[in-house]
Amino acid sequence: MGFGRAMRGGRQGWAATALAGALAGALLGALAGLSPTPAAARLVQADLARVAVAPPPGARARLDLAFTDADEERSTTLAEAAGGRPVLLLPVDYSCGNVCDPMLSLSAAALQATGLAAGRDYAFVLVGLDPRDDAAAARRMLSETLGPAPSPTRPQALVGSTDTVAALTGALGYGFVPDPNTDSIAHPAAAILLTPEGRVARVLSPLALNGRDLRLALIEAGEGRTGTLGDRLALLCYGFDAATGVYTPLVRRILAVAGAATVLGIALLVLLLARAGRVRTT
Repeated sequence: MGFGRAMRGGRQGWAATALAGALAGALLGALAGLSPTPAAARLVQADLARVAVAPPPGARARLDLAFTDADEERSTTLAEAAGGRPVLLLPVDYSCGNVCDPMLSLSAAALQATGLAAGRDYAFVLVGLDPRDDAAAARRMLSETLGPAPSPTRPQALVGSTDTVAALTGALGYGFVPDPNTDSIAHPAAAILLTPEGRVARVLSPLALNGRDLRLALIEAGEGRTGTLGDRLALLCYGFDAATGVYTPLVRRILAVAGAATVLGIALLVLLLARAGRVRTT
């Protein structure tokens, strides 16, 4: 309608057209400014290729590394956090708005479903990847994700310096890349299960954990020092599938071995009966 008046002429119509053109140009300019440019490009493929968890043979966390306990705001070490127990270590970005929150909540739920006692049978530890995140950021993440009230599966959140975090992640083969353009960190969605001595026992997916598998993994990492006789028997007939990151029953393998043993037994029995028959005839 306004454009029709402008086309019919008149100063008001041309002024309206000019104003509309100026606003449209400003809007397009603003949208162009929001578009990513080469100077503001995000992480490239070469950077993302370094985001992985690949523990070297015999990988072991340095338990003497010094951190700050976010709740008590005091100095501590990984050895003190472990307390001689297997550790579910979850590297996170305390200011992450993507996958860190569900990783934390799902890990806590899986730990609760194990039936094991926190602080006695295992330790649950978070380590902040971004040294710019202080203790307050860690407490805020815990409160927003798990609630403000203390719970048995509330993890011990640790904050460390750039060098401390680099020393820990380097020893574990945990690769992450900061993205300065988005003020975020590209990191694997992975939890690392440590033995009481700090040795890497398993790399687990916190997004696919369940109580039974995590219980078996913790008992195995603790070298059978926790759990029941039934758990230890289950470890004998369960195997860890590295492809899926969970324990799966080795039913097919057990059936194959049992079937082969049965066939061999039958063959030996037939052979013995045949020999006995020949002896009687002679």
